[in-house]
Amino acid sequence: MNTPTTLWQRQLAEAFSSVDALCRHLQLDSSSLPLLPQFKDFPLRVPRGFVDCMEKGNPFDPLLRQVLPVQDELQDFPGYSFDPVGDLNAVAQAGVIHKYQGRLLLICTGGCAVHCRYCFRRHFPYNDLQLSSQKMNQALDYIITRSEIKEVILSGGDPLLLSDAKLCDLLENISRIQHVQRIRIHSRIPVVLPARITDKLLQTLASLPQQIVLVIHANHANELSSDVAVACQHLKQHNVTLLNQSVLLKHVNDNSNTLCRLSEKLFIFGILPYYLHSLDRATGVGHFEVSEQRAKQLIQSMQETLPGYLVPKLVKEQAGAAHKIRLA
Repeated sequence: MNTPTTLWQRQLAEAFSSVDALCRHLQLDSSSLPLLPQFKDFPLRVPRGFVDCMEKGNPFDPLLRQVLPVQDELQDFPGYSFDPVGDLNAVAQAGVIHKYQGRLLLICTGGCAVHCRYCFRRHFPYNDLQLSSQKMNQALDYIITRSEIKEVILSGGDPLLLSDAKLCDLLENISRIQHVQRIRIHSRIPVVLPARITDKLLQTLASLPQQIVLVIHANHANELSSDVAVACQHLKQHNVTLLNQSVLLKHVNDNSNTLCRLSEKLFIFGILPYYLHSLDRATGVGHFEVSEQRAKQLIQSMQETLPGYLVPKLVKEQAGAAHKIRLA
């Protein structure tokens, strides 16, 4: 018997996967844009709700820039690689990245609801290293035998792209490990596909004995729609701690007013600004880079404008380091 399709799954199936269709919807002439001629290895994917937050007729819209495949991705930038943060050297076993003391990361899926063009895992070998159903028990055994692991982080891809049944089963299995005190989920889905925050998911999160932290990924205040506000309100009501992690992106949010507006709106939604990440240097994303000097200037400006709790930590990830590197 076929499982009924949920609202969020229908919305995901209706996401834009054609550049021409996206441009027509946004009233843009695709022939006038510097589009990438071929991008089958990392295709366009963007839900319609996220597209509705874009300004029609504006080829420079900051949300559009995050998802539109352009020729700049073909540029060769020195120091960029397929594995910019050393994930592959930190793979303990399939599905498990153990990089930092006291916590580890599970690669739950290679799928995402949106394909962000600045993605640092766009070249990650998911077919070999994601957490399949067959490898689930091995990953859980790895955690069980390491009592120093206090926090398990669900990542991907996007872990919230798993079905309720699979995600809830994973969460409940992790929750039975006594030395795990926190479960952290990193997801862009509450921003780009807020209908995914279902009653079933909320009930499961609320029932877990561990503290649940959800780190959403919003880069611009325009991404925070009324539907996102509702999803975040429901999460807060079910005792989920909400943090935000942004990536500093050229011509998207490399402006102090833009970053301040994002922090203010996040806080209205019940989300605390957490990290502002310097760009991870994955091959194909160099056109988004903002210099460290400029990044420090932006943080200084934010500190002069906002209360301290609204200023995110400016960090970068360095392959092989024992923690994220604080830049300011």
